[in-house]
Amino acid sequence: MAEMVSIPIWLAALVVVLAALSVLDRFLLPGVRWFLRRRVTQVVEEINTRLDLKIQSFKLTRREVLIDRLTYDAEVMAAVTEKADADNIPREVLMADVARYAREIVPAFNAYVYFRVGAWAARRVAEWLYRVRLGYANEDGLTSVDPEASVVFVMNHRSNMDYVLVAYLAASRTALSYAVGEWARIWPLQTLIRSLGAYFVRRNSGDALYRRVLERYVAMATAAGVVQAVYPEGGLSRDGRLRPPRLGLLNYMLKSLETDGAKDVVFVPVGINYDRVFEDRSLVRSLDEDAERRTTGFALKKTFGFIGHNFALMATGKWYRFGYACVNFGAPVSARAWIESHEAVDEDAQRESIEALGQHLMGQVGQVVPVLPVSLIATVFANRPDDRISELDLKVAAHAIKTRLETEGAQVYVPHADADYALSVGLRMLTLRHLVVEKDGLFSVAEGEHPMLQYYANAIAHYFEREPGTLQKPTEISRKDDV
Repeated sequence: MAEMVSIPIWLAALVVVLAALSVLDRFLLPGVRWFLRRRVTQVVEEINTRLDLKIQSFKLTRREVLIDRLTYDAEVMAAVTEKADADNIPREVLMADVARYAREIVPAFNAYVYFRVGAWAARRVAEWLYRVRLGYANEDGLTSVDPEASVVFVMNHRSNMDYVLVAYLAASRTALSYAVGEWARIWPLQTLIRSLGAYFVRRNSGDALYRRVLERYVAMATAAGVVQAVYPEGGLSRDGRLRPPRLGLLNYMLKSLETDGAKDVVFVPVGINYDRVFEDRSLVRSLDEDAERRTTGFALKKTFGFIGHNFALMATGKWYRFGYACVNFGAPVSARAWIESHEAVDEDAQRESIEALGQHLMGQVGQVVPVLPVSLIATVFANRPDDRISELDLKVAAHAIKTRLETEGAQVYVPHADADYALSVGLRMLTLRHLVVEKDGLFSVAEGEHPMLQYYANAIAHYFEREPGTLQKPTEISRKDDV
């Protein structure tokens, strides 16, 4: 007679779990993966039918494949050999570093996440916080871009909101691949950012091997036609002014043109401005060398306090959106045409040509930076910091600045085509934030707030530093009126 064998409950449970995992791996997961891949493929095919700049196959390649391709790239391998011989470091150690760099840089683009989640969320967030406006675009230039060219959007960097704003406004044309700094390399934000096609950059790395890996990825993506977006300034403007360009990424992108028959690289200048920048106080404060260093805990406390305060205003019906956020698209610049017109005979001449291109691009970006109501009013106070000014005199002075800029070809955004309303909006924004105070019908800069007013005036200060007649009036496009 057979004897019954007893086993512990934990062992029986383990057997059941392992059996379930085996069934899941063999039968269910392959079907799920097939369904998801098919769904993503359908999304890509659908989206590509309506995009001006299509999603390239490089961007859809599996991340692990791109990591391996980058790790074992011929130029990267040559850099490894050179460093191993020079520093007497085993190649295996350096190859491990390269693999780590490649895994850090390469994104994991997901078209479904980008267009079905990211673009939707970007629109909701942007329109919730701001009155978002597309000011103008050089449509003739944009439509004439070679469909086979690699397009790079070159932008000024006012706020971390820039990523959200431009991604939303460009979503009808293409999927952008951003270069993002190390600030975003925190879980789970980095996972989301990678799925949106962004790649991470160590902006001040002195590691030559890391720079070579980054260079090769950017060159490979550019050669493959991936649409990218970069901030040549390298970081947020701390004083509100346009900053000189840092040429690292631009130089890497131009590497693809060294190959005969390579795609042209076309740079599209993008100008961004806000009536309110969320980071404004921390940016201005960072310029004060004597300012006390604030802890992460303090920053989190202030952030949650800011969010709580705004929700309280919403609950009481006293909340306003943070003014206007406006984006303009300028005339494309062909890198091939530029290089051909600035023929470089040696390395020094080539470097000078790239530097000149960087300066030219930042000049084009500056030309399309929108002039918004807050910037106009702030400029008046920056010019008259100690005066008490009536609303009428304030508007007269701001209107004179507006007229001068329009005459020079700057794009001034005037909501409802009503200059008086626009200036009233700008003044209201500044008084609500207590940057400007009113007493006896006269307005003046609040105590200690001169740096903040100067920050917003600096957003358009570059227009006054140009030679008269150097701006070109862009072609306007239709836009919705304010509501």
